Amino acid sequence: MAADYSSGPGRATGPLAVLGLETSCDETAAAVVRLSPDGRAEVLSSVVHSQIDDHAAYGGVVPEIAARSHVEMIAGVAGRAMEEAGLGWDGLDGVAATAGPGLVGGVMVGLGFGKAVALARGLPLVAVNHLEGHAVSARLGGPAAYPFLLLLVSGGHCQLLEVRGVGDMSRLGTTIDDAAGEAFDKIAKALGLGYPGGPALERLAAGGDGARFDLPRALLGRKDCDFSFSGLKTAASRLAAACATEQDRADLADAVQTAIARQLAERSDRAMKAYAATHPHRLFVVAGGVAANRTVRSTLEATAARNGFEFMAPPLAYCTDNAAMIALAGAERLQKGWISDIDVAARPRWPLDERRAIDEPVHKAGRKGAKA
Repeated sequence: MAADYSSGPGRATGPLAVLGLETSCDETAAAVVRLSPDGRAEVLSSVVHSQIDDHAAYGGVVPEIAARSHVEMIAGVAGRAMEEAGLGWDGLDGVAATAGPGLVGGVMVGLGFGKAVALARGLPLVAVNHLEGHAVSARLGGPAAYPFLLLLVSGGHCQLLEVRGVGDMSRLGTTIDDAAGEAFDKIAKALGLGYPGGPALERLAAGGDGARFDLPRALLGRKDCDFSFSGLKTAASRLAAACATEQDRADLADAVQTAIARQLAERSDRAMKAYAATHPHRLFVVAGGVAANRTVRSTLEATAARNGFEFMAPPLAYCTDNAAMIALAGAERLQKGWISDIDVAARPRWPLDERRAIDEPVHKAGRKGAKA
């Protein structure tokens, strides 16, 4: 169950230029990032091919369609990223590729391409946890010194973690059922908004008054930092079926967005108080696709300010899936001398805090391994 890393030749002392590859879901992405010895990251190129049009008719991502699209696009996307970076293949110091978690068919495409580049060019390979990419993504926009408190909130994951550096993260809380991004997408679908649902629901909510609807609040009696969105998703979906006018739909969308932001803020507030008791450096980072939602971001920023935390989030271009964050995570690992064996396997599940996921599982592990 341990991550597939082997020790490299030692810590790097100069700047590192790394090609990153991301194919864990429905974006085929490649990027080149240069990491300086002082930790500053420079994005030399970032190319993303979205599959939204391929999946829109189905209301969600179809794994087989996604994997086939990755096969068709990966070489061209990587070539364009290299061309825009202006380095040439000889200017690279390593290749980083998402090795999980995600739709394993797609993960295999990017990881396999990364292995081919590494072998052909004689470069070290770094297999990157997709979630670790999100964890470091705020560092693409400016200095974010370790350690920090992280809320990772996306379509498939919702976690609070203490981040001390790559490969060194502790889970403080996680969702016991659905992720916030999944709730956004499923409720948007119930409202007839199509795919992708989260951004569409945010646009609809801009004209709504959520005070009309009283949505359930989850886990109020618990004192931990876990999340739950299944009850909200079910209640909102039932209300969506009864919406008679466009204003009804807008009001419900606003209520849903407010409820999700409120739960994220409540659990983050609890985590901040516990974190502040033992950490003088108080930085709160929000990353993942849901971090692009303006209501969520502003609510969390206000929560951080009340607790005396500096607030950071990635630039909007790096909130959703991208390869720049994978390149950065790979460069930080390479800087430490950590490289991967060429036979490293793609993983559909890969928790950031794997030990706690095994010792204190929130979800059954199953054949795919521990989930969160």
